[in-house]
Amino acid sequence: MRLVIFDLDGTLINTIEDLGTACNHALKECGCPERRAEEYNMLVGRGIRNLFIGALPEDKRTEEMIDRMQGHFLSYYELHKCDKTRPYEGIDALLDKLSACGVKMGVASNKYQDGTEKLVRHFFGRHDFVRILGQREGQPIKPDPEIVTEIMDAAGITDRNSVAYVGDSDVDMMTGRNAGVRTIGVTWGFRTREELLSCSPWKLVDSAEELGRILIEGK
Repeated sequence: MRLVIFDLDGTLINTIEDLGTACNHALKECGCPERRAEEYNMLVGRGIRNLFIGALPEDKRTEEMIDRMQGHFLSYYELHKCDKTRPYEGIDALLDKLSACGVKMGVASNKYQDGTEKLVRHFFGRHDFVRILGQREGQPIKPDPEIVTEIMDAAGITDRNSVAYVGDSDVDMMTGRNAGVRTIGVTWGFRTREELLSCSPWKLVDSAEELGRILIEGK
């Protein structure tokens, strides 16, 4: 592969506990019941406002309440986003190996832009990414392929067969497919192997080491 584009949450770093804690804080501040920790595996991954819509009780899903949730969430998460969040096993070594082999790298996330940039810089600041892109005002979220195309353009790569999109969810697999690039599902993230397989990924991997072999050797 000449270019690898990674999802962030559930792919490069395990953010689920900090995300759940911040969302539960926002729910509590809005007078709503908190969600169980395990529920967040299915609630995250489709953008911040969709997270709040899914977490709120059905009768509370108004624009006003979603805006309130966002305010409470962002102020809390900014202070606590690295409390429990850590890179997955083998990810640092994988990024080192890709860099040494001349593979270009990018990040394409549905996390809001500021949070995406800060987390990538915090955990992977020594690595060079072509683009670090999250959810931005006026831009479509995944599975729209625009975010992948933007990173390809920045990398100066047009051959879609030389690009892989790596993620842990059906949204990621659909994003890569919509962009016409190779899709690789990772099983260590927030979603199930069955969900990934239902999207017919090019490859499914169980470790960062296995992912590295595929990205560098193509098998």
